[in-house]
Amino acid sequence: MRSPVLFLVFNRPQITAKVFEQIRSAKPPKLYIAADGPREGRKGELEFCQQVRDIATQVDWLCEVKTLFQDRNLGCKLGVSSGISWFFEQEPEGIILEDDVLPVPGFFSYCDELLEKYRFDDRVGMISGSNLISSRVNCAESYFFSKIPLIWGWAAWRRSWQQYDVSIAQWPEWDCSGGLEKLFPSKPLVSSYWRDAFNRVFQGKLNTWDYQLMFTRWRYGGLTIIPKSNLTDNLGYGSNATHTSQNKPAYLLDSPAIDLPLPLIHPAEIQASDIRDLLIFKHVHEVNLMGFIRRQLRPLKKLIAPLVGSHS
Repeated sequence: MRSPVLFLVFNRPQITAKVFEQIRSAKPPKLYIAADGPREGRKGELEFCQQVRDIATQVDWLCEVKTLFQDRNLGCKLGVSSGISWFFEQEPEGIILEDDVLPVPGFFSYCDELLEKYRFDDRVGMISGSNLISSRVNCAESYFFSKIPLIWGWAAWRRSWQQYDVSIAQWPEWDCSGGLEKLFPSKPLVSSYWRDAFNRVFQGKLNTWDYQLMFTRWRYGGLTIIPKSNLTDNLGYGSNATHTSQNKPAYLLDSPAIDLPLPLIHPAEIQASDIRDLLIFKHVHEVNLMGFIRRQLRPLKKLIAPLVGSHS
């Protein structure tokens, strides 16, 4: 391996150990470990966080290790984004893995090769390790380009992360200029879905960091590379999950993690496929008419909920 790795961890020792074993097998020359602090009032969380930090630092190969361990909990939004910013302050490029993202062995060499190939190409903003529609697309090359950044195992350059703003301060101006409609012409359901999402992030109603990355890629350009086959599994489904449910969704079950054949076959053109992007929106983000109706009814649901509770 040539690329440094950022390992984002928190409070789940078992899955952290599984992901760390894959990192250990890859033997990156540098390992950065960013850990959020325990939440107040959570029984046993201090101990779990310490167990995770002990696991993630069990480096037994030639490797430079740097740590950013928070004493207090910053939450998903600032805990993750500040860890990534810390990483890119010190490295011009690298690989990012969260504690619940389990890569196949070839994920690391795939990122290595493409980080070097597109290092100075501003048309490419990041490299994704996940393909959540792998069962639905045929691709002669080893990867394709998309407007949609997928963050279950990814790699990028300092040049593209420097455009990131966790507060998305430019969102209102970009929206007023018709940014979504220019990016996805004649796709009102797509524009409606992401306008709602970005508004909630901007207003502080969503404690997350990844929608801001989506906005960054759309505001400044820079496509995402998506592999022909899915190169990562997500272990984060279960009772301790932060943003995922108990059961894996159908799109993940339909996209098993398998290695790419080597050598990599590179596309002749750097261009996103609208057909594939719409498949991701449909099957992963559930951008559809029913979702639009649910979003319109959300204010009504908030009004009704207290009334229902008072009579129960």
